[in-house]
Amino acid sequence: MYRIHKAKELADKIFLMEVEAPRVAKRCYPGQFVIVKIDEKGERIPLTICDYDREKGLVTIVIQTIGASTQRMNSLKTGDEFRDFVGPLGNPSEFIFEDIEELKKKKYLFVGGGLGTAPVYPQVKWLKEHGIDADVIVGAKTKDLIILEEEMKKVAGNYYPCTDDGSYGFAGLVTAKIEELAAQGKHYDVCVAIGPMIMMKFACLTTKKLGIPTIVSMNPTMVDGTGMCGACRLHVGEEVKFACVDGPEFDGHLINFDEAMKRQRMYATQEGKALLKLQEGDTHHGGCGVCAG
Repeated sequence: MYRIHKAKELADKIFLMEVEAPRVAKRCYPGQFVIVKIDEKGERIPLTICDYDREKGLVTIVIQTIGASTQRMNSLKTGDEFRDFVGPLGNPSEFIFEDIEELKKKKYLFVGGGLGTAPVYPQVKWLKEHGIDADVIVGAKTKDLIILEEEMKKVAGNYYPCTDDGSYGFAGLVTAKIEELAAQGKHYDVCVAIGPMIMMKFACLTTKKLGIPTIVSMNPTMVDGTGMCGACRLHVGEEVKFACVDGPEFDGHLINFDEAMKRQRMYATQEGKALLKLQEGDTHHGGCGVCAG
């Protein structure tokens, strides 16, 4: 069992949990993920690692309530336990294996959309710890949905919050902020964009136009997380890849996002049915024709 050392709400339906998992903490790196299971009958959920403390044996995850399983997870409190906490899985971010002196010559731009801020944070933190400042754009619908802001400010070279409704920071989408920085003469050698699929798609269209190589995380497409189910199958250029075992990070300019989003919608429908059943409990009659009862 894996005890929850700390649990707190970051924003509406978004929760942070520090989990006691010494073996995972000892070996994980930014970019990787874990498989979490609440109990013996629970669904296996792939979650990107948000932070880790090797000395204390803690791994930080951020969970957004989307379906039945994540709603159950977010009801857990400090002192509760997960049945399974498996990892690290997937491949670390590529820059971790680069020569540090060569890495210091590059200028990185990170773009986190919504929950994507969570996997962006450990990458920016790792670079900061190795003497490299990166610029960070964080986007959300409103100010209240921006997460990990104080943590991100401590590790980012320049921090640019954006809100769709203009309630905080730059008023507009993260793509507009990327274009504004480019217009100001900012030069970036690499962009890392992580967030909702639609956000990553248009971020890549923007950076391709600007000539900025871009890495994305295809974690949102994963279901099983071990390459067995095929849910995260995607085309990267002419090659077929699986996000969980070949990634989760890929060259964003080569991803067929339309195909990936179509597959994602198929699984979202099933999770929506499960959430409805959980919420209605004993009153769920199953006769609506929408789900199997």
